[in-house]
Amino acid sequence: MTAVGEELGTEQGRPQQSLGSAAARNLATTTKSAPQMQEITSRWLLKMLPWTQVQGGTYRVNRRLSYSVGDGRVTFVKTGDRVEVIPAELGELPALRDLEDEEVLAELARRCVQREIEPGQVIASFGSAQDEVHLLAHGKVEKVGSGPYGDDAVLGVLADGAYFGEQALLDPDAIWEYTARARTACTVLVLSRADVTNLAERAPSLDAHLAALRALPGQRTNRYGEAAIDLSAGHSGEADIPHTFVDYEARPREYELSVAQTVLRIHSRIADLYNQPMNQTEQQLRLTVEALKERQEHELINNREFGLLNNCEYEQRIQPHDGVPSPDDMDELLSRRRGSKLFLAHPRAIAAFGRECNKRGLVPESVDMGGHRIPAWRGVPIFPSNKIPISDARTTSIICMRTGEDEQGVIGLRQAGIPDEIEPSLSVRFMGINEQAVISYLVTAYYSAAVLVPDALGVLENVEIGRWR
Repeated sequence: MTAVGEELGTEQGRPQQSLGSAAARNLATTTKSAPQMQEITSRWLLKMLPWTQVQGGTYRVNRRLSYSVGDGRVTFVKTGDRVEVIPAELGELPALRDLEDEEVLAELARRCVQREIEPGQVIASFGSAQDEVHLLAHGKVEKVGSGPYGDDAVLGVLADGAYFGEQALLDPDAIWEYTARARTACTVLVLSRADVTNLAERAPSLDAHLAALRALPGQRTNRYGEAAIDLSAGHSGEADIPHTFVDYEARPREYELSVAQTVLRIHSRIADLYNQPMNQTEQQLRLTVEALKERQEHELINNREFGLLNNCEYEQRIQPHDGVPSPDDMDELLSRRRGSKLFLAHPRAIAAFGRECNKRGLVPESVDMGGHRIPAWRGVPIFPSNKIPISDARTTSIICMRTGEDEQGVIGLRQAGIPDEIEPSLSVRFMGINEQAVISYLVTAYYSAAVLVPDALGVLENVEIGRWR
């Protein structure tokens, strides 16, 4: 009886008195949403980055001549518990920069001695002779100096890939101007001045290279390593006024526009028949363009050639003093540049910074950005971006930048006015219909980013996001 009652739409054997909802839906008009896409984010970097029109697809950054060398990081290879430096990476050291003799670099790499350092152990003491260069393969090292009242002051924190004591290879009278102390367990490769000098006696290329490089410290530079401009001030009478000129880099860096592309395919039957209430071609293109913009922002942050994380100068990279992103670390990041316009951080890094503020009883302010309340520190907004990667060790980075061409900051590059453009530097080009009646559209975006001067961009690296106490 129950089965028959259900089939006739009755309840407990009683006859149905009205039309059921299942049958009524066959006559009803369904209200549908536009296709949704979880990948879409706020893309604050694309919104906040000032864009510069690039004609010819290339942007050249002309800078004042600089004598600074060896400002990169050293890369290592680990085999079991043995760590070796890649020979070519020794070229990141100031004394070995531009040395092209691969055999000499390989021999120097073989002469590096591996040392395991315990937490708290002093690697080098202030005032002692500096006769070794240390390559930090893993761990964190504090640079400790003396404060104005005799107490210790942390001058900086070094992490994986850093080096210190590099003056030992050029100056036999060099002394340590700070104490290097291991903050965590560290693996360090040590190259002594004696080994370099011994090899230089048998390798003319190394000897000539070091002899030529020793002349560089005699060049007059400003504190940024740029060729000095001679000026006179405060004189009286008929004093001799210095003559000067401003020298430029002979080989300035050029940024070529990068490209992101895809071919969207739609069957003509779909495009012709299934267009109510929404146009299928428009919706397909809309979602494709959204995905292309997400990839564009990812490349602007992570691309090895022009991405922000990879193009930040080494001296503008700092390490958190206690692992987590504290207000002190954010202040130091701000202090490295004038006119900082924005922070860019993973949402989980912003949450970690909020926890540190809570521990200190601080409440970060917020600013209004087009109707959105964005957290800020010292008046500088902290924009979220999930494109900043999180490592397996649950660490990430926080980017701080000054933007704008007039401010010598970070700028986005694009070329507006390309054929079949739907947005500046983004085009949708009809490619035709094949024999299977499939329509093809080429969707293309051209873009890049340029850092006009090194201090326009800074990064707080190795930020821990998983510590809750």
